Amino acid sequence: MTRIELARLIYAKLQPIETTLARDFRQTGCVRSFAVNDLLPARVAQDIADAFPPIDRMVHKKNLGQDKYVGVQMNHYEPILEETVYAFQQPEIVETISRITGLNELLPDADLYAGGISTMCQGNFLNPHLDNSHDKDQKNFRVLNLLYYVSPGWKAENGGNLELWDEGPQSVRRTVPSLFNRLVVMVTDKHSWHSVSEILVDAQRRCVSNYYFSPKPADADDSYHVTTFRGRPGEKLRDVVMQGDNLLRTVVKKTVGEKLFRNPHVYKK
Repeated sequence: MTRIELARLIYAKLQPIETTLARDFRQTGCVRSFAVNDLLPARVAQDIADAFPPIDRMVHKKNLGQDKYVGVQMNHYEPILEETVYAFQQPEIVETISRITGLNELLPDADLYAGGISTMCQGNFLNPHLDNSHDKDQKNFRVLNLLYYVSPGWKAENGGNLELWDEGPQSVRRTVPSLFNRLVVMVTDKHSWHSVSEILVDAQRRCVSNYYFSPKPADADDSYHVTTFRGRPGEKLRDVVMQGDNLLRTVVKKTVGEKLFRNPHVYKK
């Protein structure tokens, strides 16, 4: 299927429930988000899942804060994966998401800066973190994260679930299971701490990711920060080390910018 056909299907799912999704997203006192189950026809979602490459054709990102496999050079993979990524960037989808969230001037990211596809296997995880505040050129603000999960038969008890830390990374998490054919849209601001629980089974958790940017931040804070990792409750030493690393990387990026420390996670067309 083409991105245009996929976008039509996504729009047909979102449009009738815009009011409900807007109510969900605009709740206060939490990381603003909404979820849509059965986003695409099951056969289409299955085709997307089946098209994912083996992990040896992806980039392994592993450090104290994360352990996962990512792919951004979409022309190296099955065409339906690229079409799915860019379906979420079609004008009718961007406009619909704008109405739901109330965020204006949304800019989909054709460069896929930190977007694309990801796979997580047994033992993989993402610690609590804030996404990078800006685009690759530090001009526009990252305001929304769109996560489309395509792991057939996935269960919450498998792990690999999205966790939202409504009161910060040392508080209590709220779990959003990464169920098959589910779309989750969440705000990215200075309070949107989120993580992915460790994969507990010998299976692959697959996700198609997009970010939307805007000339204006999603909240009132227009300061810059790199992707900011924290330890989980009880991980005191790891938390101290991560906070030091966050500070150092932020200072370096603000001083030198992307010219010397350019993130390689960009679609090079």
